[in-house]
Amino acid sequence: MTTEVKNLKGNAATRSKVQQQVVNSLQKRHRQEKLFRGAGVAAVSISILLVVLLFVNIFSKGLPAFWQHAIKLDIYFDPAVVKIAEKPVQQAGESDNEFRQRDLEWRSAVGMINFNRLIVDGLQKVIPDANEHRRDLQRIVTSGERFAIRDLVIKDPSIIGSTQSLFLLTDANIDVWLKGNIDRSLGDAQQQLSPKVREWVESLKAQGVIQNRFSFALFMNPDSRSSLASAGLAGAFMGSLYMMLVVIVLAIPMGVAAAIYLEEFAPKNKLTDLVEVNINNLAAVPSIVFGLLGASIFIGWFNLPMSAPVVGGLVLTLMTLPTVIIATRSTLKAIPPSIRQAALGLGASKSQAVFHHVLPLAIPGILTGSIIGVAQALGESAPLLLIGMKSFVASIPSSAMEQSTALPVQIYLWQGNELRNFFEARTSAAIIVLLALMLSLNSLAIWLRKRYEVRW
Repeated sequence: MTTEVKNLKGNAATRSKVQQQVVNSLQKRHRQEKLFRGAGVAAVSISILLVVLLFVNIFSKGLPAFWQHAIKLDIYFDPAVVKIAEKPVQQAGESDNEFRQRDLEWRSAVGMINFNRLIVDGLQKVIPDANEHRRDLQRIVTSGERFAIRDLVIKDPSIIGSTQSLFLLTDANIDVWLKGNIDRSLGDAQQQLSPKVREWVESLKAQGVIQNRFSFALFMNPDSRSSLASAGLAGAFMGSLYMMLVVIVLAIPMGVAAAIYLEEFAPKNKLTDLVEVNINNLAAVPSIVFGLLGASIFIGWFNLPMSAPVVGGLVLTLMTLPTVIIATRSTLKAIPPSIRQAALGLGASKSQAVFHHVLPLAIPGILTGSIIGVAQALGESAPLLLIGMKSFVASIPSSAMEQSTALPVQIYLWQGNELRNFFEARTSAAIIVLLALMLSLNSLAIWLRKRYEVRW
């Protein structure tokens, strides 16, 4: 009995020791799991916090730039100042070239008129002591507004002799002063505006003559260096639009076709393996390398114009192709083999099985990958800098062959402008516009995937 009792006690002690080891092991595993979960939550929280801080910083600086100070003036189109001939009308029997020549000469004559005098006359009506400081008057309205008045005359010459109430953009330094983006405690020698101009604009602001209005100029005007307050994103936006059209027309069809061939029809041999490896490698190549390639081939060999959206589109097409091919192949691989086997079993050819059965199921994934590739190309700037799209272009391109810049490059150019107090907010506003376009494309990709997704 004594031996049996000892054996039972020994077995109990052994079991207790094993149970304790199991409990310790479970506790250790649970601690590790909690630590892993905690690290994951911390990583996600830090990432979200950094993204929130980034967006708060961008939006806090950029949103005020969507509003800009403008002064309301009654502009009298004095016939003694605006002396022009009657606007040309095409005569019977006159060729289009002859009419365009006469119209161009008439527009040139209108452009020679001193429209600044009309603006100064309008300012004298709202500033009592303007006659004593006529030179300071020219600092209130940005210089580009004379062209806006010129365009009104060209559009409708009948306004000559009438008075029009217009909102004209104030100078960039005045906008900075009124928004409080400059240290007002600095001495007069360090201020961009004279004491008299500062006194005028404060008074006009209090009277409601100068108002902070939504800035349509930011979206309707091209970039400008002579009239900083008139600088806008229209030229860069159109340049990006033309480039995206080139990418969509070239990269998506070529990428999808290449992916379908490699995944469904290409024989499995060393050459195919080499092509696949190189496609994967191209997806990891820095974007600036594609810029060097574009500058060498498209500009150096094919003599395409520098700073043209067509060149930028071709460079971005090369950069986007690997992304589209890889995304399309991944989508095709995700289609169950049973779909192909069932189609072939019912007598369909290889092409019919792919294009009638496999491809329709893969369309959501293909669209998603393609749109994300286009969105990625929209935000690229490094390859565009190497093909000359960082040049200053003060016009809106009417075709993909004309010189232009792009939204990312415009952000780069504005960020380096010497008038930091004004263009820092302008740069953040341009970033908001670019982010809005990219988020719209990504949202479109998500919607298309949800809309056309088919369960199997």
